[in-house]
Amino acid sequence: MLSRRSLLAAPLSPAAAGRRPLPLVMLDPGHGGRDPGAIGAAGTEEKRVALAVALTLRQNLETGGRCRVALTREADVFVPLQARLEAAQAQSAALLVSLHADAAPPGPGPAVRGGSLYTLSETPSDAIAAGLAQSENAADLRGGLALPSVSPEVQQILLSLLRRETRIGSERAARLAVAELGRAVPLLAQPHRRAAFVVLKAPDVPALLVEMGFLSDPADEAALRRPGHRAAIAAALARAIRRYLDRGLG
Repeated sequence: MLSRRSLLAAPLSPAAAGRRPLPLVMLDPGHGGRDPGAIGAAGTEEKRVALAVALTLRQNLETGGRCRVALTREADVFVPLQARLEAAQAQSAALLVSLHADAAPPGPGPAVRGGSLYTLSETPSDAIAAGLAQSENAADLRGGLALPSVSPEVQQILLSLLRRETRIGSERAARLAVAELGRAVPLLAQPHRRAAFVVLKAPDVPALLVEMGFLSDPADEAALRRPGHRAAIAAALARAIRRYLDRGLG
């Protein structure tokens, strides 16, 4: 199977391949700065939970020595969605992991609680997925990918192949993350869902969005306030990411 990078670049020589750096994982703590994200009844802000888990996850991954790690933000600052995506593309990230702890759309019925994973689909898998994606997305993404100087027809073929390889990588990463998280924390009954989140839309970077729980649910909020629970999420995601990288890229 063609590598997603081989679709856009000539193969490296053996000498150059030997100098290839470790793959980079881009962690994306949701929200930040003037955008707190969801806020629980006890005052827990999504932006703070997301950053806390991202910092712990970075430490776990760097300790393993299997990859390099970058964050879209390392402090309480606002970063536009497109800038987050472009950061992953600019650094040729092997995987983008966006971290959230959102609130379920209001409505009748029991409160929604538990973690879940999202991969890209322009057709949401369910009403909750559609509502969350709409609340997260301020604007859509246009472009950002440099294709070779070939005819438009060939560019479309290359882009289609690239998107396919990226989608395969995203789906594999999500399956691994669901398996690891399911051993550590409660998940939704259907934990792998699909929606059109902006941060998942790079055609050349496999990506998943992790909903660590719902701050609209008191039990989830209480759990996400506990350092031990956040550490369990980070450890599970670190195991999944290592398994993903060990199986090869795209």
